[in-house]
Amino acid sequence: MATQLGEAKSSTELLISWEALPADFHLEDEPVENTGQPLLAGALRESLEISGFIQPQMLIASNFGLCATINGQFVAKAPDWVYVRSVNQVLRERKSYTPNLEGDIPAVVMEFISETEGGEYSFKRTYPPGKWFFYEQILQVPIYLIFDPNGGLLEFYQLENRRYELKQPDENGRHWIDSIGLFLGTWQGTKEARTGYWLRWWDKAGNLLLWAVEQIEQERQQKERLIAYLQSQGIDPNNLP
Repeated sequence: MATQLGEAKSSTELLISWEALPADFHLEDEPVENTGQPLLAGALRESLEISGFIQPQMLIASNFGLCATINGQFVAKAPDWVYVRSVNQVLRERKSYTPNLEGDIPAVVMEFISETEGGEYSFKRTYPPGKWFFYEQILQVPIYLIFDPNGGLLEFYQLENRRYELKQPDENGRHWIDSIGLFLGTWQGTKEARTGYWLRWWDKAGNLLLWAVEQIEQERQQKERLIAYLQSQGIDPNNLP
């Protein structure tokens, strides 16, 4: 399966094909530059799992190879977080994912900025292409997010006329992602001994999707309120009929 892509900055056309990861292709396991990045990605997935959002046909992964072949040369990029609404085949383990061949194009990709430059803004079109160019021009991912965990800045780019356009958040500082059906925004606090900025989900009504520890605390508080109410009514909560 191959398509041609014309790029506005050059008259040269790119021949793009969607092929599976070659058996002899080595995906480099680069060391994590920031120990907070796996926590950020895990926290995004955790609240989706607890809310019952994740379905078997979905693909949600981090540091996971997205593949394409450009002018006969195989390319794989591993975003810090990726969401694919539907894959053709549900597999227990995946080493990579090739859009169009294996299912939908990713609906959302995210990159978390680390202390060293990671190519998040690179529009380099020569081999190997930059991340921005790969997501925008090759995969044509509808939404590209770049998040700075240190400063809390979230850049939300939406594909319009085959170009990423920066979008401003709503009055609550959040962005609606239609393909997911949730708002995404920043939140400041502590989780797993990391204090700082996080990305969080909110539903359409504005309710925050909780992490497990928050849900446990919420249930504990509800139990304490119920006990206090029963005691105020002269009822021993330990001797209910």
